[in-house]
Amino acid sequence: MKSLLKALKRCAVAGAAALAVLSLQPVSAAQAAPAPVVGGTRAAQGEFPFMVRLSMGCGGALYTQQIVLTAAHCVGRTGPNTSITATAGVVDLQSSSRITVRSTYVYRAPGYNGDGKDWALIKLAQPVNLPTLKIATTTQYNNGTFTVAGWGANREGGSQQRYLLKANVPFVSDAQCRSYSGYGGLIPSEEICAGYTAGGVDTCQGDSGGPMFRRDASNQWIQVGIVSWGIGCARANAPGVYAEVSTFAAQIASAAAGL
Repeated sequence: MKSLLKALKRCAVAGAAALAVLSLQPVSAAQAAPAPVVGGTRAAQGEFPFMVRLSMGCGGALYTQQIVLTAAHCVGRTGPNTSITATAGVVDLQSSSRITVRSTYVYRAPGYNGDGKDWALIKLAQPVNLPTLKIATTTQYNNGTFTVAGWGANREGGSQQRYLLKANVPFVSDAQCRSYSGYGGLIPSEEICAGYTAGGVDTCQGDSGGPMFRRDASNQWIQVGIVSWGIGCARANAPGVYAEVSTFAAQIASAAAGL
């Protein structure tokens, strides 16, 4: 199973896999997906100011103004790393107002081996003066309507996008998710599934590491998941799988404090 999951990661350089986002009610087979398709619709400038594009072909979010939270499968081992460029502050990656900052250090989740624990931190050379995205510390928000955003492909096998796209998708229970072909290796204590039974709305290759988020009780954005793996893009009966942020919240905070 481990080798299969590695083949299905959603990093642009890792190949075509698919991801989704959650909503409040379990999805029935008859439930139809809304109008947006793979990758969704274009985000407005400033709508998700915490979004970051990483040069290896992944996404991420500003955990602090100098630390990006992304997926473990997007990075190498823990240690100094100046090879990654983070682009932030824009929807259009070619905008002249984009902010680009080099990395200085990578921290990959301890024990990451391709299954679960799919989170990592990237320290930037200097702070970025943009809003950050707080993370969930309990499972309180592991439900409801979630949003994902990224510059990944807008169709399975497609190319990366110039403009940031967004989409919404509904929650899929662990039991339902594990019933689908290829999802028996889901780790319920570390991963969350989401997507429409009928497919049609999803993230895709190149969206790995990006945040899955929703509104909290104060109507502020809160990150609940990290784009991790899936099968295809927006296929029926093939939900996306996310790293469950709340499971690792204490570890993430501790690691960030030491960077």
